[in-house]
Amino acid sequence: MLDDSVILEPYLEPGDFATDSIVQIPPTDPPILIPAIDADGSYYPVEKIEAHVRGLHHLAISAFVFDGPHLLIQKRAMHKYHCGGQWANTCCTHPHWNEDAHSAANRRLGEELGFEAAIHECQVVEYSADVGNGLWEKERVHLFRADASRKSLSLNLNPDEVDDVRWITADELRQEIRSRPQQFTPWFKIYLNRFPDLAI
Repeated sequence: MLDDSVILEPYLEPGDFATDSIVQIPPTDPPILIPAIDADGSYYPVEKIEAHVRGLHHLAISAFVFDGPHLLIQKRAMHKYHCGGQWANTCCTHPHWNEDAHSAANRRLGEELGFEAAIHECQVVEYSADVGNGLWEKERVHLFRADASRKSLSLNLNPDEVDDVRWITADELRQEIRSRPQQFTPWFKIYLNRFPDLAI
């Protein structure tokens, strides 16, 4: 059952923490427009890179695919515009302008990992984080979950998006993040802090 309450994480703002040297990142070509969130709660289209450079509040999705207690996690491709080479949950993306969150989650599972799954929305969270290179995530995230058997799940990784995948339990994940936090994306660490048993 969908819990439509919004869980608020304390917001960080640009300037709260030191960031890496800013890398000039061109806008997407052709432009990818995503839904930004205005102060009155309405949506307006913004180019994806601009949203991260300016730290604009925007919509996102995060998908979590489980086989029993094991979560499928991905290592982001090294050349991604932020957090390349770091481990994250199964997949993340932003809805395109005029695309609903459920469709975006389904689309991204196929684009990144090459499979479909019966996903359902669990809840909505908000967070902000410095993701390096002068870029910021300030997101309202729709969290989706799917349960699948790894024996029957056929993966087809997109090398433009994903370097590697593996299955991991909540205990193993907490231990790895304690010992090697730099290997995990900021939002994944926020999720695990909020949901230590991966009860997404």
